[in-house]
Amino acid sequence: MENSLSLVLILLATAVAVVVLCRILHLPAMLGYLAVGILIGPHALAWIPDTVGTQHLAEFGVVFLMFSIGLEFSLTRLMAMKRTVFVLGGAQVIATLLLVMLIAALFGLDWRAGLALGGVLAMSSTAIVSKMLVERAELNLPYGQQMMGVLLFQDLAVVPLLIIIPALATSAEYLPATLAFATIKAAVVLLVLLVFGQHVMRPWFHVVARQKSSELFMLNVLLITLGLAYFTELAGLSLALGAFVAGMLISETEYRYQVEEDIKPFRDVLLGLFFVTVGMKLDLGGVAGDFGWVLLALLALILFKALVVAILARAFEGDWGVALRSAIGLAQAGEFGFVLLTLADGAHLLNSATMQITLAAMLLSMLIAPFLIQYGEVIARRFSAAEWTNRAMQMHQIAIHSMGSTGHVIICGYGRSGSTLARFLEDENLSFIALDLDSRRVREALAARKSVVYGDAAKREVLMAAGLMRAKALVVTYKDKHSALAILRHVKELRPDLPVVVRTNDDTHVEALKEAGAAEVVAEVLEGSVMLASQALLMAGVPLTRVIRRVQESRARRYAAFSGYFRTAQNTEGETSESLQSRFLSVLLKEDSAAVGKRLREIGLDALHVEVNAVRRRGVRGAQPSEEMLLQSGDVLVLFGLPDALQQAEVRLHQGQ
Repeated sequence: MENSLSLVLILLATAVAVVVLCRILHLPAMLGYLAVGILIGPHALAWIPDTVGTQHLAEFGVVFLMFSIGLEFSLTRLMAMKRTVFVLGGAQVIATLLLVMLIAALFGLDWRAGLALGGVLAMSSTAIVSKMLVERAELNLPYGQQMMGVLLFQDLAVVPLLIIIPALATSAEYLPATLAFATIKAAVVLLVLLVFGQHVMRPWFHVVARQKSSELFMLNVLLITLGLAYFTELAGLSLALGAFVAGMLISETEYRYQVEEDIKPFRDVLLGLFFVTVGMKLDLGGVAGDFGWVLLALLALILFKALVVAILARAFEGDWGVALRSAIGLAQAGEFGFVLLTLADGAHLLNSATMQITLAAMLLSMLIAPFLIQYGEVIARRFSAAEWTNRAMQMHQIAIHSMGSTGHVIICGYGRSGSTLARFLEDENLSFIALDLDSRRVREALAARKSVVYGDAAKREVLMAAGLMRAKALVVTYKDKHSALAILRHVKELRPDLPVVVRTNDDTHVEALKEAGAAEVVAEVLEGSVMLASQALLMAGVPLTRVIRRVQESRARRYAAFSGYFRTAQNTEGETSESLQSRFLSVLLKEDSAAVGKRLREIGLDALHVEVNAVRRRGVRGAQPSEEMLLQSGDVLVLFGLPDALQQAEVRLHQGQ
């Protein structure tokens, strides 16, 4: 396998296959890359040799990772979270580092090896934790904010550790001088880059951007990133440190977001290669021989790290429930731990056995992490009475707001879409209760006397407290497929007749959401295209009435609810009395309903001038059903007609003629 092309093809084929499998299993792609490295590395199938060239190429992955961290580094955000970042985050890193050094000393390891291991194990996975928090809509919760604050400090702590760990390789007598010289040198280099770089970066980017060439812009970003990385390496520091500074400098310009998008493919691919090379270091045979030590190291890592975070977060926040959730979320090792472990290995601070045990324990902890975070609430409830109390108080607050409300609308999410919907409901004198997880947004809404409460709409008890059994409709206004599916699952179980409208970004998940029980799914991209087309037609000279008709036809094809309106629009045109306006009503057929077991035409709803607009049955939704359709218990019929006729139709469906 000396042909370089064959090596690249092997790497690509295995990486694609394993990462696809990770996506299907909803696991981070990073774990897939690590698995690829273990599989094809020198200690397993030996398809890819662990050469110096491969290691150099993998270093570029770390360069782009540190560049991305630099881009996200915001002084404004740092100052807004300074207490969480510097007090809790700093205490966590220092306490973990000291604890690991103490344990390492008990096992006879040199203090320098203990310091390096402490830095490695103090890191948690930003990729896994942030991804899970976003997917579970927990980013703005107290424990979510705590976790992100600690992770931000860990990212900052990597910078001095990148300087300290290589310096530890020098002999004991020269170590203080080496560390002092490295620190002074790093301070001077960073000062020069940050002071002079700020004056040069923005004007230079203006010059490049004025050329209006995406190719030139990309080349410029690569030049600055790799150029500063090379400069810091020439100064005796690391490539990663220069890349971090480059990201910081660009983050202060208005080109930050464009650079972030342009650099992402390079970062993801090269970072994937870095994790492949980390996986290649793992000797499965050696791990199997030391499996007891690996399990001991894994338990020590998760338990001791969780204990440190829990105690510090409890002292910081004063709430055991929040502290336990933060501890569970941060108990694993992190991607920067692998970067520092690679540095420690290169500096020969760790022997082979310690290296293999540490690497295996880190990998296993990251495999376990998604499951720990997923069941964090259950674990926290078992060990914390405060978590039960907090949940009970939250349910009490929601119940107070929904108490006495009947026929109200539950709004899940009070962002721009949710607040706009609330204004429409208020204009129609319809009551609502909105659920949101952004505490700041809830406070502002309550100050404006809006019926908005703090709560996770994806949880069954929250929906019940919000008056799900008495509501007229439910609307999911945020674009989170997983949360929307959870809400639909609860509604289907508790109130299958309740119409649910779900917002989504595009039409990718429309069918899945409709099958889960959504009465309608509104795709933003499609709605935007309709309005774009209508404006273009108007500007092209098409008469206004014809444009409105085209928009109506488009919506009638897409939304079943509009089809009934469009067919009867001309009949209702000019009517001023609301009692003569057609509307919709959802009716759930129960086991004792008279319509069960009959065909739709046998019910005789046509005689009442009521149309069956749609039928939802066990997650399968059909618009404009056939007259020969046999009705079953559990069917939800969406009726369209005048108010009095709808009441008669509901009685006929349940009680017969």
